[in-house]
Amino acid sequence: MTGMPRTHLAALIGSRICHDLGSPLGAITNGLELLSMTGLGDLPEAGLIRESVAAATARLRFYRVAFGVADSEGILGRREIAMILDEMYAGGRLMVLWHVPGDLDRASARMAFLGLLCLEAALPRGGTVEVRRDLGDDSWQLSGSGITIRADPPGWAVLQGCGMEAPGPEMVQFLLLAEAAAAEKRPLRAEAGPDGVVISY
Repeated sequence: MTGMPRTHLAALIGSRICHDLGSPLGAITNGLELLSMTGLGDLPEAGLIRESVAAATARLRFYRVAFGVADSEGILGRREIAMILDEMYAGGRLMVLWHVPGDLDRASARMAFLGLLCLEAALPRGGTVEVRRDLGDDSWQLSGSGITIRADPPGWAVLQGCGMEAPGPEMVQFLLLAEAAAAEKRPLRAEAGPDGVVISY
């Protein structure tokens, strides 16, 4: 297994972490349900815990797609994708409009989710992101707009084909999206300006 690509090894690590964290979050949820049977679940502190667990679980489900292993035979249903996105961004500063018909293979879903994380980084004060797919040539476009546009040169330079000497953890989605596009032989384009940001492939 020494010839395993680094990206696949990283995906295996991501899948393992998401899998292992799912159990304790589920246990906390079960504990809150038991507390609710005693009346203690109505306390404000229990409500805060419940909200935090829900947010962590939603992000974990999103990360499982974005950073986990993209099984070529795995399929994500449109309803499941919508549920993951609703849970991930519900009540947040970012609104995601998913204009992609039908189900997706996990590799396509993974690239789209990585692109969402890139746009999320570019919209620190929130905004609107639209995801579209042209079934004719299977091209994708993710466009984002908001009050503040922060297209940091290092991350966007990676999407534009330039390297990065010492990336921080906050840049991992840019690196993974660029490598995924290269593996799928898709030309990746990223544009950023005062009116918004666009990623297409």
